[in-house]
Amino acid sequence: MKKITLFALVLLFLSLSSSYAQIADGGLAYMGSNSNIFYGGIGLTTIESETESNTYFNVHLRPELAFGKLGVGLNINLLFNTQSGELRKEDWDKPEAWLQQIRYVRWGRKFDPLYVQAGTLDAARLGHGSIVNYYSNAASWDSRKFGAALDMDFGIVGFESIANTFARSELIAGRAYVRPLRMAMPVPVLKNLAIGATYAKDFDPDGQGASDDGVSVGGFDAELPLIKNSTLGLYFYYDWAQIAGYSHRENQSRTYGAGQFAGVAADLGNLLGLAEFHAKFERRWLGAEFAPAFYDAFYEIQRYGYWGNDLRKADMLLDITEARTGWFGEFWGKVLDDRIRLLGMYTFLDNVSESGALHAELDAPDVVPVLAMHATYDKMGINTIGDVFTLDNRSIARVGVGYKINTFLILYLDYIWTFEETAPGSNHFRPQERFEPKLVLSHKF
Repeated sequence: MKKITLFALVLLFLSLSSSYAQIADGGLAYMGSNSNIFYGGIGLTTIESETESNTYFNVHLRPELAFGKLGVGLNINLLFNTQSGELRKEDWDKPEAWLQQIRYVRWGRKFDPLYVQAGTLDAARLGHGSIVNYYSNAASWDSRKFGAALDMDFGIVGFESIANTFARSELIAGRAYVRPLRMAMPVPVLKNLAIGATYAKDFDPDGQGASDDGVSVGGFDAELPLIKNSTLGLYFYYDWAQIAGYSHRENQSRTYGAGQFAGVAADLGNLLGLAEFHAKFERRWLGAEFAPAFYDAFYEIQRYGYWGNDLRKADMLLDITEARTGWFGEFWGKVLDDRIRLLGMYTFLDNVSESGALHAELDAPDVVPVLAMHATYDKMGINTIGDVFTLDNRSIARVGVGYKINTFLILYLDYIWTFEETAPGSNHFRPQERFEPKLVLSHKF
């Protein structure tokens, strides 16, 4: 068997990932919450990189408000250098900095007949996730963007769409679908058969504007729900997708590889107000020069330059010289009306070492009377259990534990492992550590 390089593995196995950068809710945002919550706090933030370490006095305000289907979230984070007293300029030196303080404004939720969201896209997905899956436009705190999502379902036809930013033409993606038998053959099971087509394109991966280096992924899918009601859902699906676009390495536009996906998914609805769960299991047939979920949680980090070199994400496909097969599994749920929310995903390839990729999230704000906890972790290139517990340039993590001083004050300590640009506008990223002790005002109403 030929060796598959690390660059290839980076692409192959992040289809499940969801970054939890400073402001991201990661995959748990996919579930949603109807609570009104006000978060605020003051504390110290230490930001470390390979070249320097700075400590900041942190004032953080993050209200999450829901009024029926309308939701509004803000994320105002003020960092004052403890030595100079100056505001951290990286948070305010771009024209869109003020928009970035609006985390999101939304109407409805994913899978509602009408869903609109503007701002941060924490866990965007189109269809079954073979092309766009858990994509985040805020993988880097300093480079977070203000984008939008719009979904409409008219019964017989519908569509899903995202744009990662309003500032310029970058990633734009959409999926249209039709249920052709709903009127022609209203048979209980067959009437829900859906056939869809997806097209996604990053028009300017290198951010230069004048360059013609766009990369696109197109495909089609079919879905047949066997059971579909408020308590139980069970459906089978099939996806096909192909990548095309510019290769910087070859200095030409070309067609890359294609992949196929077949899976089964199940939903267990609200059980007496106590629990709600979703699970998916998928078989994958991946051609050479193809990566599933090309637009994923790491895409904003990988789209142009990979941690210090000039390797574009599309060029990394050229290192995938063999067809592969593998498996993907996903599980998420919430218990006791959002007291515990969890998400887990794992994928691997048949007979390929270091092919495992893990994503896990936990949010438990109220399950223990005096403690609040949250954690998010992504890891790729897994071969042994020891790899899971090693933080490096294959990892994104955030872990926080809070002590409840009273019903509305929580003393938090967060550890964050994320990424930063090596220089403003360089499009090269390196690991960054943050330590954040914080006194948080938290009130649910």
